[in-house]
Amino acid sequence: MKRLLLALCLFTTSAVYAQSPGSAASSGEDTPWFRQTPDNNKFALIIVGASASDQIRQRLRGWAKDLHASLRDDYGYSANRIQLLMDDGVNVGDAAPIVRAGSGIEDISAAISRIQAGASAGDQLNIFLFGHGSSTFGEAKFNNVGPDMTGAGFAEMLAPLSGVDMVIFNTTSASFEFSRELSALGRVVVSATRSPAERYDPTFGGFMVSAMQQKRADIDRNGRVSVLEIFNYANGRVTEWYREQQRLSTENAVLDDSGDGLFSREPGLGQADGMLAEIAYINVLSSGTQKTSPEAQSLQAEMQNIERDIFILRNQKSNFLEEDYWNRLEALLIDLATRTRRYNELP
Repeated sequence: MKRLLLALCLFTTSAVYAQSPGSAASSGEDTPWFRQTPDNNKFALIIVGASASDQIRQRLRGWAKDLHASLRDDYGYSANRIQLLMDDGVNVGDAAPIVRAGSGIEDISAAISRIQAGASAGDQLNIFLFGHGSSTFGEAKFNNVGPDMTGAGFAEMLAPLSGVDMVIFNTTSASFEFSRELSALGRVVVSATRSPAERYDPTFGGFMVSAMQQKRADIDRNGRVSVLEIFNYANGRVTEWYREQQRLSTENAVLDDSGDGLFSREPGLGQADGMLAEIAYINVLSSGTQKTSPEAQSLQAEMQNIERDIFILRNQKSNFLEEDYWNRLEALLIDLATRTRRYNELP
């Protein structure tokens, strides 16, 4: 037990230095998603659909531009791995230099094809949907410029990326039914609303972007931001906003990462959802660090992967005998502390 307590202390003080995945633990063997090596890449697809008014259009464009800048500056994405699709792709104001194309169905399909051509198994794609959604007569839609895209249609577009880990943030109104069509094993899906009745423009998208900027959502201070941290941070800010406005909330964000299409309002430890969201990080390996040697990158990958296995083990505690659980945890924590010490010793 003394060794375990020592390892826990080492883990607590060293988590700040960890940056990305690499080793394996038996508790994580059946959870193959969201591992990263120095060879894996991360992509981002930002889609801004049609707007009902100029005021809403400017707000959504502002969120998209801020997100694009944050992915580049805070998370290490190169410009060619961020695709921003906006309105008609032409009349986009000062966003023109970073807009790749419009956000029509054909534009979205072409963007996904470009990602497929450059992606490999184990890479990660983060998708962000801004705009308006609708759900009538059982058919959920994202309001595009031109014909609207259905959830089933978008799921079909994404099907060829079966080997790519995927995170989807759907921040539109009435987003739930559309988001449920996208649920799949090994995929994290966030919906700004939990029912078709929540059809007013959500504030969740703006708070999601704020959570990502300057890594504000990095609650555990490990230098990385997970989808679960973003979700919890944004949710908390939404609750505060409605309280300050003295209004009843018209939005309730939910998350699914078990692939069953049953979204959770409060994902996390002990819940059906939250395990993948906790190990799905937005950061590119080595972003924000000064140590970029091959050995440093390899150690960063191994350190993050050990942390990943610790999170998985913790979520699966009930599957183990008490002594077996603590022995596994101790071994992982000591392994993490050893690699972290080596990483910190590098120039």
